[in-house]
Amino acid sequence: MDAVGLTEEQRDFALAVHEFCRKECGTREQRDALTDNGAEQHHAGLYQKLAEVGYLGVSIPEEYGGSGGGLTEQVILFEQLWRGLAPVHGAGSSHTVAGIYKRFATEEQKKAALGAICAGNVMSISISEPGAGSDAAAVSCKAEKTEGGWRIRGQKTWCSDAQFATTILVVVRTSRGTKPHDGMTLLEVPADAEGLQIRPISTMGGSEVNDLFFTDVFVPESAVVGTEGNAWKQIMAGLNGERLVCAAQGLGMAQRTFEDLLSYVAEREQFGARIGSFQALRHRIADLAIEIESARALTYATVHHIENQIGTPEEWVRATSMSKVKVTETAKKVALEGVQMMGGYGYSTEFDMERHLRLSIAPTIYAGTNEIQRDIISSTFGLRPAR
Repeated sequence: MDAVGLTEEQRDFALAVHEFCRKECGTREQRDALTDNGAEQHHAGLYQKLAEVGYLGVSIPEEYGGSGGGLTEQVILFEQLWRGLAPVHGAGSSHTVAGIYKRFATEEQKKAALGAICAGNVMSISISEPGAGSDAAAVSCKAEKTEGGWRIRGQKTWCSDAQFATTILVVVRTSRGTKPHDGMTLLEVPADAEGLQIRPISTMGGSEVNDLFFTDVFVPESAVVGTEGNAWKQIMAGLNGERLVCAAQGLGMAQRTFEDLLSYVAEREQFGARIGSFQALRHRIADLAIEIESARALTYATVHHIENQIGTPEEWVRATSMSKVKVTETAKKVALEGVQMMGGYGYSTEFDMERHLRLSIAPTIYAGTNEIQRDIISSTFGLRPAR
């Protein structure tokens, strides 16, 4: 079912992205060729095609090379790309970074960074460290002022898409303030900077994340994005958009998993009948459909409220966190049920279902774990942890 409230133009955009994926990566053979049999999640050639048709700039202002769309168009794009299993993992990181540049960068930085994203360059953001995951205030990777700029020393981890990014937006410790989150600064670092080592981390999802090691990496004074020492507030300002991108990806994953499962149970025969005719499976399929449509309704309602300034900022934070939790956990549930209903074939690499399951786990962890999201949701109701 289409999301409620979309304009005809937005529906046409969804169909166009869906058709792009069908043409470019619609078969298992195409996807295997693009992803080295599932080992990679990003294909530079396909990503460049997205740029050429203008999709990567869908929510970037026209003056920077985009098409000037809003949050709704961004969510549509990611839902359809992930539904189409398009190996363009760098799109998520790039759009998160674009949001920061749109809000806080200088005009010169905006022209360079946003224009690069529209042209097909991947940009990444690095926040986490070995000792600073959900506890982002524990960031210790340091940047010290030096003649003409900054010297960065330390390690970052779980950095998505750094291995094929041109620029990485890095959260570094530049000072200590009275509050734990004070004194962090955003610096833009070229991925090929001298002294920066990018080391992939092996995961069950394939090539996704990286460790970053900084050994006296120099960046000029102009590398500061936003205000020195104010990175945390700048990141927080963009979390609604990041969570909705995550929710949109989850919607696409859930929908595609459901479609693959439905196709299987409609064809597979056991005991002289199609297994989709068995009540035990029919009811489970119905329940999954209900879950997906509920998740979609919540997500697009949240987008509508934010774009039209309906409600309060606190309500938007609550709704985006709810959307992120609901959608990502629905995607994981659909994949788990898919494996179970397909039996051995669900577990086999011959079908996409086992990969759907592996890829459905990470979104419940990144962009703020779902446990952290529940803390955020409860805090909007005035409930705080005991001290």
